[in-house]
Amino acid sequence: MKPITQQEITDYVEANIQVFHQRRLENLQKLKLLDVVKQKNPYLFKAKNIITASDFVKTILDARLSSQEETIFGGFLEGLAIFVCSNVYGGQKSSAEGIDLEFEKDGIRYIVSIKSGPNWGNSSQVAKLRDNFRKAKRILGTNTASANVVAVNGCCYGKNRTPDKGDYLKLCGQKFWEFISGDVNLYTDIIEPLGHQAKHRNEQFMQEYGRVINRFTSEFIGHFCDSDGNMLWKEIVKYNSAETS
Repeated sequence: MKPITQQEITDYVEANIQVFHQRRLENLQKLKLLDVVKQKNPYLFKAKNIITASDFVKTILDARLSSQEETIFGGFLEGLAIFVCSNVYGGQKSSAEGIDLEFEKDGIRYIVSIKSGPNWGNSSQVAKLRDNFRKAKRILGTNTASANVVAVNGCCYGKNRTPDKGDYLKLCGQKFWEFISGDVNLYTDIIEPLGHQAKHRNEQFMQEYGRVINRFTSEFIGHFCDSDGNMLWKEIVKYNSAETS
């Protein structure tokens, strides 16, 4: 075990957080209004009594961006976790399906599937995770000298009060970061470097966001409002859900 330094973490975050900001901006620039309208639930927005085009556009756009950002940032956190573990325990990216990280500690070979938070999947997705763990254990059991292979679902934030899931462990938040680093405080130490250039990059994003809101609102009015400015909810629903030949 070789403890990782705060400077090593800071250097990694500052070098790689730009990818998150860049992909976030690029995804915003690529969005098309009609694609977003197709993907969101129009009944929900009617039930929320949205009555202006700008409010509708902002609501569906924010919902889309939020899910995109979770995915992008989840990839960044996975990379950070692998970087930390590689420095401390010699961990490496796994080639096994559904497994993100492998490393050995105290005579135990750990296989780790990294998720952003604890509530990441439904029952079928959890079943798939268990199946991936079983397959990876079988392969490691025949290809390595480690007889003891332990599967771990690591979650970068949150809590889980029952970590023992039978055939794998679920470690969240502080417990996960301590598990891959040996440092009980790492989960708080990584938060400060994440703000590197955040103000500047967010200002760039918000300038583009404003342009997209204005453009989408104008386009939405042309497609889904009448000449008096009323929203045509039936047309929205038809565009979202009607069968086309």
